[in-house]
Amino acid sequence: MWIVLARCHRAISAQVERSIAGLGLCLSDFQLLETLLHKGSLTISDIQAKILLASGSMTAAVDRLEKKGLIIRKTTTLDRRARLLELTPKGRRLVEGAFKEHIKDLEHVMSVLDTDEKEQMYVHLRKLGKFAAEDPREGSGEK
Repeated sequence: MWIVLARCHRAISAQVERSIAGLGLCLSDFQLLETLLHKGSLTISDIQAKILLASGSMTAAVDRLEKKGLIIRKTTTLDRRARLLELTPKGRRLVEGAFKEHIKDLEHVMSVLDTDEKEQMYVHLRKLGKFAAEDPREGSGEK
């Protein structure tokens, strides 16, 4: 099953990367922009937790997007050390247009499954992911 999941993930990831390739963005940059589009201004650590990027990768993505004029860093009155990331108007236009096409591409990839299959897969993968995130041997006496 692990091999099937890994191959499926790799194939869908390749489709996602092709979907955004024309934007001149890598996947981590697109994920960051998409998170800001849907969640609004967030700190770097908040975004990092949502898109599961390593700290160094997150910093590099923020730097790239800032240089392209797609995001800005702002200070917050709640914590002067923290920086909020925010889409610029240019960044918002780019990600809004790109996201519409990206959704169409994802829907096409998922169209091989009917609605019931998608719902079942969602429930089962979520259950598996939550269990795997815990120590499955905890409390069983095994080490």
